[in-house]
Amino acid sequence: MNSTAPSARVDSIRRSLVSLKMPRALEILDATPRRIEQGQIDGIETNDELLGEELSLRENHRVKAALRMARLPVVKTLAGYDFSFQPSLDKNRILALAGLDFIERAEVVHLLGPPGTGKSHIAKALAVEAVRAGKAVYFIPLADLIAQLAKARYERGAMILTSNRGFAEWVEVFGDAVVATALLDRLLHHAVVIQIEGSSYRMGEHAALVPENARNGAAFNPPPTRRRGRPPKKGNPDPEYG
Repeated sequence: MNSTAPSARVDSIRRSLVSLKMPRALEILDATPRRIEQGQIDGIETNDELLGEELSLRENHRVKAALRMARLPVVKTLAGYDFSFQPSLDKNRILALAGLDFIERAEVVHLLGPPGTGKSHIAKALAVEAVRAGKAVYFIPLADLIAQLAKARYERGAMILTSNRGFAEWVEVFGDAVVATALLDRLLHHAVVIQIEGSSYRMGEHAALVPENARNGAAFNPPPTRRRGRPPKKGNPDPEYG
């Protein structure tokens, strides 16, 4: 074998990688012969590394594209959730949900609690886990969800709902007992209900500026005040934030 054979072989591999559209493998190819000569890797490890790097790049692209399609406003992870701030929350129960068995069972996960307690963080983090596992995910406001529930069978897929209102308040929220009852009947049929009782993350970030009585929980139940002008609109179960 002449001295140009290794270089020619690398050029052939490079052309193959270009044809196969494997940019990450192409990036690390040039350093591969030197690493083989130095005994850092052998031929089998070379193939494993080239293919592994390419698969990792493609998986990252797939996840990013799926997250865009899911229309998640912000990407969150369970690693970024401070469970120590919410002692009322069972961490193991949330990590069990991250195993995504609730999706196979077409269950509805309800995350209930005051504003700012991390309900949406957990919901979005579970959505990210689902995307990574190759599941189809879609973030949707409650009004659109209700319209879809009215037209399609709800048991075809799993859902995660966040709300700062208890189920007993949904009649007031929707202003129609029949609608609220019908909706709850569907959403509680195969349900996992998780109540978060802790304080607000957002309040905690500015604790020095908040009065002591508010830090102790009064902030979530302020006394009624008189407002001028038109009365405020009724609230909603907050499916997006909190």
